[in-house]
Amino acid sequence: MVSAEDDADVRYLSVFNGGYDSVEIDITSYAELALLAPDSDLAHPAFTKLFVETDYLPEAKALIATRRRRTPNEPEIWAAHVAVCSTPIMVETNRAQFIGRGHTARSPAALAGKTQLSGQTGTVLDPCFAMRSRVRIKPGATARITFWTMVASSRQELERLIEVHQDDTALDRARTLAWTQAQIQFRHFDITPAEADLFQRLAGHILFANAALRAPSAVIMQGMAAQPTLWEQGISGDLPLVVLRVKDTPDTDIVRQVLLAHEYLRLKQVAVDLVLINEHPSSYLQDLQNTLENLVRSMPKMATVAGSICILRADLISAPVKNLLLAAARVVLTADKGLAEQLDQADVAMAPKSVLFQTPHVFAPSVFKVPDIPELEFFNGHGGFAHNGQEYVVVLPPGHTTPAPWINVIANDTAGFQASAEGSGYTWALNSREHQITPWSNDPVSNQPGEIFYLRDEDTKVLWSPTAAIRRDVDATYVSRHGHGYTQYDRIAHGIGSTLLQYTPVKDPIKISRLQLHNLSGQARTLSLTGYVEWVLGTARAKTASFITTEIDDATGALFAHNRWSAVYGGRVAFADIGGYVTASSGDRTSFVGRNGTLDSPYALTLADTVQGSTGAGLDPCGVLQTIVTLPADGRVEIVFLLGEAENEAEARQMIAHYRTIDLDTVLDEVKQQWQHICGSIQVKTPDRSMDIMLNGWLLYQTLSSRVRARAGFYQASGAYGFRDQLQDGMALAASCPTLVREHLVRAASRQFVEGDVQHWWLPQTGAGVRTHISDDCTWLGYTVAHYVTTTGDLAVLDENIGFLEAPPLPITEHDSFMVPAHSEESATLFEHCGRALDRSLAVGVHGLPLMGTGDWNDGMNRVGEQGRGESVWLGWFLYTTLEIFIPIARARNEDMRADKWQQHTRKLAKALEHTWDGDWYLRAYFDDGTPLGSHTMPECQIDAISQSWSVLSGAAMPERANHAMRSAIHRLVRQQDGLILVLTPPFDKAMPDPGYIRGYPPGIRENGGQYTHAALWTVMAIAALGDGNLAQTLFHMLNPITHSQTPEQAARYKLEPYVIAADVYS
Repeated sequence: MVSAEDDADVRYLSVFNGGYDSVEIDITSYAELALLAPDSDLAHPAFTKLFVETDYLPEAKALIATRRRRTPNEPEIWAAHVAVCSTPIMVETNRAQFIGRGHTARSPAALAGKTQLSGQTGTVLDPCFAMRSRVRIKPGATARITFWTMVASSRQELERLIEVHQDDTALDRARTLAWTQAQIQFRHFDITPAEADLFQRLAGHILFANAALRAPSAVIMQGMAAQPTLWEQGISGDLPLVVLRVKDTPDTDIVRQVLLAHEYLRLKQVAVDLVLINEHPSSYLQDLQNTLENLVRSMPKMATVAGSICILRADLISAPVKNLLLAAARVVLTADKGLAEQLDQADVAMAPKSVLFQTPHVFAPSVFKVPDIPELEFFNGHGGFAHNGQEYVVVLPPGHTTPAPWINVIANDTAGFQASAEGSGYTWALNSREHQITPWSNDPVSNQPGEIFYLRDEDTKVLWSPTAAIRRDVDATYVSRHGHGYTQYDRIAHGIGSTLLQYTPVKDPIKISRLQLHNLSGQARTLSLTGYVEWVLGTARAKTASFITTEIDDATGALFAHNRWSAVYGGRVAFADIGGYVTASSGDRTSFVGRNGTLDSPYALTLADTVQGSTGAGLDPCGVLQTIVTLPADGRVEIVFLLGEAENEAEARQMIAHYRTIDLDTVLDEVKQQWQHICGSIQVKTPDRSMDIMLNGWLLYQTLSSRVRARAGFYQASGAYGFRDQLQDGMALAASCPTLVREHLVRAASRQFVEGDVQHWWLPQTGAGVRTHISDDCTWLGYTVAHYVTTTGDLAVLDENIGFLEAPPLPITEHDSFMVPAHSEESATLFEHCGRALDRSLAVGVHGLPLMGTGDWNDGMNRVGEQGRGESVWLGWFLYTTLEIFIPIARARNEDMRADKWQQHTRKLAKALEHTWDGDWYLRAYFDDGTPLGSHTMPECQIDAISQSWSVLSGAAMPERANHAMRSAIHRLVRQQDGLILVLTPPFDKAMPDPGYIRGYPPGIRENGGQYTHAALWTVMAIAALGDGNLAQTLFHMLNPITHSQTPEQAARYKLEPYVIAADVYS
């Protein structure tokens, strides 16, 4: 029940003991916290949860939480969860603790056995509200407990709400006021409780779209088109659509009722667009049109949430628009039937078959064998390196899982996928965020898969999976192998050895899954293999599912899926194929999983005849393909499952035919040879074996596969190019992939405006991106071009002719502007692009230092120079470095006037930078008002690593000061006992001036006083530049992930993959 007077809801629970004995039970409440808009949470939940802090008020039995603000004008939000009961309670706000790694909310670890709630609060990184009360109930007695959840705009207001809801009178008052409010609303809308119930039932179809009230599948298949088609009618398509088709004036009773439902639901915060289509034949008199318009004008207005009403005449809109309205609508009603009648018919049509909750069968340990495990280096209880460090093998024995998902990012230039050691992951094409084929998991706790393979013995009906991601057998051992460009899963269960090998080709947007089965049981076996994928075809399944259509392609037998609603990718077709040997298929997730079913035990695989779903539109979309094989004793078979996407159906058919017939071993060899060439281009041998393993493959592999091609990882999938980001990544690849680096230098330069500034990031498919006042992007272009030219000797790249962008200038009062800029008619050489960018970087403030703008390398310091006067010390060092290495390039091209100007600027910079000496180190920046940042006189951020490291790397600082600054950095920023090299200390929290959204991070998180590995590596490089090789090696060893994961205890603390460099480590 929702309170009528406060922002609160209440759950009142009573438990009656009808037995003859006293019972003791635990009552546990649980809620996951977001505290922000749903779209923001959906886009990047692991990131947005970092900002939530929790606390417990024991005297009030109340958990509270707030979100740290990233901007001064961001409204505060506070939430509380309160238990009203006479018994003691336990609490938990760490979701990872409550759910448990590898568990789900359906069976959390906190409910297993006698597990106690930890009581952890504070910066928990993944917050929840959980409360538990243990009650003893005598025979015939009832235990009662009330849980309140409430929100407020300040802590003071929240504490007031907690206080007034501390006893049972608050529940009685809420009941009374809720009833009173309902009566007022009934009277205001002139509706009965029965009509309100109809409106609530209608809301269910709006919020959870299903086929029952949608247009027929054929109508949706024919009519679905790109969202912008609706814009000419003033309909955005961003909100759920309800369409009511009206033909005659006598049908207006339902019109009035649906209009009331629209306003009633908006009052309940259900935002929906209502479209009335007047289908009366065209005539001179427009009685029906006038009637509809009058009805709309006469409706009572109370709600303030989004949602519009649009009246369209069918004779005045095009057929494509009308067809798209019917196809996109979550609810299509006709005026010739009553609302109640249509809802009743829908209820009958969608009546679910009962699916009972099934506990997976536990088999005897003897039915499982341990697959072959190679000799492993640096084995830490979870895995280790094999094959001279080129493969990482994860071993999951009974009861074990990795501390967090240990994944492999496998990508080519057009597509890719992630694969975790358990077997979960997702696949994308063209853009890892904007165009996911299957769902990206950003949940390191449960990490639910969106792609699954099931094996079933068709005689015994025993069901299992070749991976541990789903239906995991408690006594089985699973082995996975992450290599450069591939991942392999091995297990032996129920007399069947299985090997699942997954990779993408060098070029095509397709994921190849090869499942090899070996019958070790000594008798003939008949097995079914079922492949299951959840289609996304966009940024998130919740946004795209209702627009996805599926069909079986007659020519190939493959399953095709479209999302024609997408303005950018709508013409493309995704496909799943199982080699043409399909015995059953489905595009309907509801029929496969079952209403309230689970992927551990899908309803369709509990039936004798298994998969019986349909394809089409208006369904809960998925892709299911099944084939059946019979294996003699010791027999072997390979089944190939293809998942990919093509520009159109013809290209999809061609790709499917190609990969059905090509030698897939040859394809795999090409992948391995590609990575061997790239990762083997430079090999080192040192006394530190762990350093050799990382340098001789894994670092370059991560850079190219994850950073450059995928632009995605488990904890972030952006799909965008960051202007400085991939330029920096290219520096590591200049020797091994010069052609790729050259292409990106040209690509990056093409995102420069005629004024010299650039897009800070952009989406490659559309060119949409942000123009900002961030100050260092321009300098990175020249720095990385110079590095490439020096490394490769390719001077010709400087003469590449590249266009510019055009857009309105960004006012100083705005931090950024997201837009699709125009292409200018002006173009210039790459050298001129670099020169124009460097010229733009020459502006200085009162201290003679480069202007900070809304961030330099540290984007989070976006309010240090937002007024256009703040200055960056670090950027001074970096600009000095870039000018010094670019001046010889300019002189070689007879650009002496420019070179002289730059040389004069470096001299002035060097002098100005020395004036930032703070006694033991260099300052980091100056705020707009002249306040120093990075000074010992300040309570927060007294020292920042990158100002010290670049005083050395630039060669501009006085040698004795640079050396002293680095010794200070080592003393203040290196935590030897924790293996961390911090970016700054102490972290920002409350002190003024406000540096920017960096202060929104809790202290010690990411850039705010954690280890930001990019900055930490500059510290290592600076120490090496000073000639202290032993210390440099010691620091590198601290950054090496192998060092952090050498024992089970270390791995449990560090959590992340031992073969991947973490972007940041929390301190």
